[in-house]
Amino acid sequence: MNTMSDTKPGKTLTLKKKPAAAAPDAEQKRPKRAGARARQVAQLEREREKKQPTPAALPVAAPAPAREADERVREAPPRRNRERSPRAPARAEIFRVFAPCPHGLEDALAAEMQALGFDDATPDRAGCQFHADWTGILRANLYSRLATRILVEVNHGPVHHEDDILDLAMDTPWERWFGAEQTLRVDTSAIRSPMQSLQYCNLRAKDGICDRLRDREGERPDIDTVRPDARVHLFLTEDTGTLYLDTSGESLFKRGWRLEKGEAPLRENLAAGLLALAGWDPSQALMDPFCGSGTILIEAAWIALGVPAGIWRPFGFERLRNHDARHWRDIKDDARSHIATQLESPIVGYDLDGHAIDAARANLERAWLTTDAIRFEVGDARHVRPPADTGWLVTNPPYGERLEQEDDALWADWAQNLKQHYSGWQVSIISSDLDLPRRMRLKPLRRYPLHNGSLDCRLFNFEMVTASYRKPK
Repeated sequence: MNTMSDTKPGKTLTLKKKPAAAAPDAEQKRPKRAGARARQVAQLEREREKKQPTPAALPVAAPAPAREADERVREAPPRRNRERSPRAPARAEIFRVFAPCPHGLEDALAAEMQALGFDDATPDRAGCQFHADWTGILRANLYSRLATRILVEVNHGPVHHEDDILDLAMDTPWERWFGAEQTLRVDTSAIRSPMQSLQYCNLRAKDGICDRLRDREGERPDIDTVRPDARVHLFLTEDTGTLYLDTSGESLFKRGWRLEKGEAPLRENLAAGLLALAGWDPSQALMDPFCGSGTILIEAAWIALGVPAGIWRPFGFERLRNHDARHWRDIKDDARSHIATQLESPIVGYDLDGHAIDAARANLERAWLTTDAIRFEVGDARHVRPPADTGWLVTNPPYGERLEQEDDALWADWAQNLKQHYSGWQVSIISSDLDLPRRMRLKPLRRYPLHNGSLDCRLFNFEMVTASYRKPK
């Protein structure tokens, strides 16, 4: 192969033509004879010519294989060149993905996924759907601030009986993702499913997975409900079942920095969702006068700096078979290269509880942020002033069980502070008290239904405009 590759195109034909070109010269140098001797020599030459091919015939016999070899050289580069050049990537396999999120953030999550490059992302019940290759799945885990998990659909089919779940699980190529040497957890959820027991459905899914792996690999995986290597989700409807491979592991709202949770913490992805629904501009000032352990403000600082939500936490896909650790490291290195080092505008948090402020500062340090990135101070929302002329106030004030008794004076006094000093500010408040706007005597521009855990809440958005409110007498 290498010898052929050293042959230049056309070289074979040129070499074969040389004898034909030399023949006339040799004929010219040969001494001329006459008479009987000349006739005898001519007869001998004619006999030799009958036994040998003519010079004109040589290029006809040789060039066919030579041209064929030359074409092979041009079509297939030499082996050493193929090894040096990068291999063309195989066509990426595309997966259907479902990303669950807190109720009320479906549209915001779909918009986030579209911003990440998943153009077909559409909101769905308690989440959104989109399609992605495996690299896209890794990126969704790394960058999404609103999703709870990234679930990859691995099988879907009709389910009318519990045994259909067993068959569906048996027909899924689990050995592609994990094996008997890894631990397993299966979770089941349903909407309008006629099945009598979701626990039994969960057991049938486990049996199908384990039986398939035992048949193909000789052993069944162990079950671990706390820290499994592989997680599978079964979702049932009235007549279908869908099996998902959970690529996230622990829920995505667990960023890895929040250990101090405070009295009534927001999950990180809900905090990020409040900022998205509030329309906060990361280049503008942000304030939380009921900051607690600082979740909203730390999320905001990461958003403003471009820190990916999952940059410092592990993921479930890292424990699956055929995980490409080098490719994953390259994705994270690229993400780190785009992180900013300086905030453009102030981020400030206040709370009456000094212990909450201490917790917020501890979380700030664990989030790899400098102590001056966010200003946490003990302060009363009824009296603190804004840190800038314009900006956003996004907060989760005490409500429900957090208040020992209804305190209308708190809302009235806080509202008076907002009306007097926060002209030009956008104010967003999440509360399970649906009557909060009346208590504060403020008219919301918009309200978003949300769930904070088991609490049915609303996010009220207000615009503080001086001309809209009467000055106190």
